[in-house]
Amino acid sequence: MVSKPPVVLAIVLLALTGGCTIVNRPKPPEQEQTQLERRQYQQRDFDTNDVKLVMKAVLNTLQDDGFTVRNAVVDLGLISAVKEIMLTGRTSTSQQRSPAETWAEIFAAAISRGRTQPSTPQQPMRYRNIQQLEATVNVSPFGTNQTRVRVSFVARVLDNEGAVVESQPVTDPGVYQTFFAKVDKGIFLEKQKF
Repeated sequence: MVSKPPVVLAIVLLALTGGCTIVNRPKPPEQEQTQLERRQYQQRDFDTNDVKLVMKAVLNTLQDDGFTVRNAVVDLGLISAVKEIMLTGRTSTSQQRSPAETWAEIFAAAISRGRTQPSTPQQPMRYRNIQQLEATVNVSPFGTNQTRVRVSFVARVLDNEGAVVESQPVTDPGVYQTFFAKVDKGIFLEKQKF
């Protein structure tokens, strides 16, 4: 007679170790950044008290990066701009259909041409159409010899009807570092009258 303990022990070990894989573990939730943490990478102080010069450098940087400036208020130091990218792949914003379902719908429409209309109304196909990057910039004097620039970026995806599908603030400090490096170069160019 074969002993049952090794078989039972093997089953118990499989059950216990099966749930310990890294793949099955959910990702830990990302902690929300505090306002102070966001401001650390969203703002930069520049060594000039010429707010108009800095504002002009920010405008030029945004335009060089393909943004369309929508609003600029010099008295408040406010600039808002948007960059839009047309998405080429049409990914449905609702349920994805398989190719078989798509072809079945095309064939059904071709066969029923001239016959009675389907009893259920057709929902228009909605797909991701435009990706937007919105920038809001505040330029203000800081101390006696500096100008402070704070920028925030928001990424959005719009569907073919203009409705917002996704909207996320950009929280990658590298994006802001790159932007401020370009503004710094822009300030240098403005000072040199290029």
